[in-house]
Amino acid sequence: MSEKKKVAIIMGSDSDFPTVSGAIKTLDSFGVPFEVHVMSAHRTPEAAENFSKTAKVNGFGVIISAAGKAAHLGGVLAANTTLPVIGIPIKSSTLDGLDALLATVQMPSGIPVATVAIDGAANAAILAVQMLALSDDELAKKLEDEKVKMKNGVEAKDKAIQDKVKELLGKN
Repeated sequence: MSEKKKVAIIMGSDSDFPTVSGAIKTLDSFGVPFEVHVMSAHRTPEAAENFSKTAKVNGFGVIISAAGKAAHLGGVLAANTTLPVIGIPIKSSTLDGLDALLATVQMPSGIPVATVAIDGAANAAILAVQMLALSDDELAKKLEDEKVKMKNGVEAKDKAIQDKVKELLGKN
């Protein structure tokens, strides 16, 4: 059996860590191995390029990129690997993250970066798990179990609301 593929979480700045922590916790909850690094598309472009060029041979299956403002990191990583890259646009004081969202989602043809919501780190991790689960039945089962838990949670909340409506109307 081959070793489990890792997920790389690359953030453009250490100030992105509070947002990225949602992805870290989610990957950990699924038992997915990961590494977290800070690299800048503008300040350390060679490091970002070298990381993405060697990511596949170093056991990674997916790269998550978190960056704000110009948010070029996802594109730099995607340009240098055939692995899927998931971009998390990070909200900053400038334009509330809309700049990062547009920069992440508007990639040139042939260099896709799958993009989640602004600050959507947990969803980036779920998407990474779904990608890895294509070839990992154990992960696929964990995802299925999580969907059932979410369904059950919503059904329980619906029942509680129905009870509150009855109580409000005095129809207990």
